[in-house]
Amino acid sequence: MTTMTETSARFREFKMPDVGEGLTEAEILKWFVQPGDTVTDGQVVCEVETAKAAVELPIPFDGVVHELRFPEGTTVDVGQVIIAIDVAPGSGDAPAPAAAAPAQEPVSEPEAEAEPKGRTPVLVGYGVAESSTKRRPRKGAAAAPEAAAVAAAVQAELNGHGAPAPAPAVPAGGGRPLAKPPVRKLAKDLGIDLATVVPTGKDGIITREDVHAAAAPPAVEAPAAVASPAVPEAPAAAAPAVVSDSARETRIPVKGVRKAIAQAMVGSAFTAPHVTEFVTVDVTRTMKLVAELKEDKDMAGVRVNPLLIIAKALLVAIKRNPEVNAAWDEANQEIVQKHYVNLGIAAATPRGLIVPNIKDAHDKTLPQLAEALGELVTTARDGKTSPAAMAGGTVTITNVGVFGVDTGTPILNPGESAILAVGAIKLQPWVHKGKVKPRQVTTLALSFDHRLVDGELGSKVLADVAAILEQPKRLITWA
Repeated sequence: MTTMTETSARFREFKMPDVGEGLTEAEILKWFVQPGDTVTDGQVVCEVETAKAAVELPIPFDGVVHELRFPEGTTVDVGQVIIAIDVAPGSGDAPAPAAAAPAQEPVSEPEAEAEPKGRTPVLVGYGVAESSTKRRPRKGAAAAPEAAAVAAAVQAELNGHGAPAPAPAVPAGGGRPLAKPPVRKLAKDLGIDLATVVPTGKDGIITREDVHAAAAPPAVEAPAAVASPAVPEAPAAAAPAVVSDSARETRIPVKGVRKAIAQAMVGSAFTAPHVTEFVTVDVTRTMKLVAELKEDKDMAGVRVNPLLIIAKALLVAIKRNPEVNAAWDEANQEIVQKHYVNLGIAAATPRGLIVPNIKDAHDKTLPQLAEALGELVTTARDGKTSPAAMAGGTVTITNVGVFGVDTGTPILNPGESAILAVGAIKLQPWVHKGKVKPRQVTTLALSFDHRLVDGELGSKVLADVAAILEQPKRLITWA
């Protein structure tokens, strides 16, 4: 799918680009230009938020902004035109720009899937490979009489009404129901057969609201004495946060990073069988090491904190127990062992929790690891983390201790084998050399995918991390 089109010799259109990573839509967060502004090749014209990160979009040609097709806050499908540029201003009267569309128009699935062969990504480092795959256009949205009758009867029975419910969208000829790719993925995640879903979208297209409605449990019928006529509710439209008149509730649309987090966590929790183990450990010597490293000239210019030593301890534990660094391939029914570690670090940002990762963290020295951690945290806080930086993680660390809590039961990042939660480091009474003394103590929690990691292996990894934090000199003897 190209990202720009030429409507005439004078006007060119710029489309929402495909930034790769399987993303199909993005929300326009902010326009940096307005109609009448002059733009140059490579100038950033807007900031968009995908399901993974906020990304700035540069324009690939010079000219004057003629029209902004969508207002800020609108979610736009990849491939839709978002801005028109006058590349030859002053050459004649230009048609009046149309008002920014209040919301994106539904695109029928045949249109959405009929993509040209080549794709021209706009953002450096993103894009998808050229594909020669051609998809056969589907037939119209008219339901087959037999399938419609059966589905209507089933739906009527489920609804408990005498009159049949509207028939699900089954295209003529027995084709797949009409729905856009994100809706198909949602249905798959929720275990919903699209053939049983009643469409409410334009031209018989199934919407997200239709899938959620199909997934909702059937309402319990009220007693006859208090029953009232059923009034169908309209699907909830995406809108800014709305505060009720009584100011007792605030409704916030779920989209962007927050929506991606919700879908990923539900998928992970109900796909990978989680096991969590805990250990409480004396980290007094680790805290002394951190203080010493801060004064070391070899660590000058980098941030040294307990998370650095914990990250190094986990990398050493993985080296000693490499089977823990794996992934489950459901399609091929294989366990894929990774011979590299892309170490994820959970970071809380204004847009929600994200998990960028340090590529090939296993190969880095302690100063290099400290530098990579500092860059990762700074980039995340600035909201500049790219989708590529969050792809390909193998194991993750989440530092819940910064919020003052002792520990938690973390949910695996999808596709990863393990996640280590680090609790707050507190001065506590501890038996040390036969005497009760105040020591720096923390609690670690390791969640792992029990399909990949059995109890013995998970326990070994957690015990190794704890042993290193208790005696940091093991970083030298075990590394």
